[in-house]
Amino acid sequence: MRTVRTVAELREELRGAPRPVGLVPTMGAFHEGHLSLIRAARQENETVVVSLFVNPAQFGPTEDLAAYPRDEQRDATLADAEGTDILFIPPVDEVYPPDHQTYVVMDGIATILEGSPDHRGPGHFKGVMTVVTKLLNMAQPDRAYFGQKDAQQVLVIRKLVRDLNMPVEIRVCPIVRDKDGLALSSRNVYLSPPERERALALSRALSAAEEKVRTGSIDRESVLAAARTELDAAQIEPEYLELRSAEDLSPVERVNGSTLLAVAARVGNARLIDNTMLGGT
Repeated sequence: MRTVRTVAELREELRGAPRPVGLVPTMGAFHEGHLSLIRAARQENETVVVSLFVNPAQFGPTEDLAAYPRDEQRDATLADAEGTDILFIPPVDEVYPPDHQTYVVMDGIATILEGSPDHRGPGHFKGVMTVVTKLLNMAQPDRAYFGQKDAQQVLVIRKLVRDLNMPVEIRVCPIVRDKDGLALSSRNVYLSPPERERALALSRALSAAEEKVRTGSIDRESVLAAARTELDAAQIEPEYLELRSAEDLSPVERVNGSTLLAVAARVGNARLIDNTMLGGT
């Protein structure tokens, strides 16, 4: 594995590299979810690039940029063990030089749920789309890999690629959960043992909704009530608990085909998100 820190070095490494090229964009603090993306990229591509960059543009002023977990040496060891060919670890001023003025914005699906002013705000996806656009331009991969846990982000990135005619295939890998059901997240390290127990209510809420749908109750109120019962039992008030179209995140009144149930909640100092697809694949 070669580690590079500038765009020029990355492009030099990729010049003449066997194709297809798969890119796995990450913010580091690797867990099994990240490693599953690298494995998928390794299986499907001749050359695998993993980027490691904690993107300041997607953090709000009161969010956890300074505290976000970082362990470059551990991440590099894990990436190497999974067969990464190139590890790209740019400093902030390589991605956002002092004269940087260009950002990518999107209406519609980037302004609701996570992008709502009541939650992470429109600046969040502005930062995500800008850095993803930059990484795709820097590496020019054939495929890029993202996790289904960030379901809205996946939809935003797919639309970004379609709208801007980017010649890259977006590959989405399933949510990876711990044995107790908690969706893996770099922010799980913020949870104390009692908080982690409470956080399990998120996955239990999704499971309760899945069971409600399996038994034939597909209307919005029934599905959300089943999920909320589990959250209430753990004294978790969600930032949102929403049943939305899996295609465009528009509100739906019943599960019809593939329908997304998404939840966000704070448990202690950790802001956690999770989701499941109901009624389809």
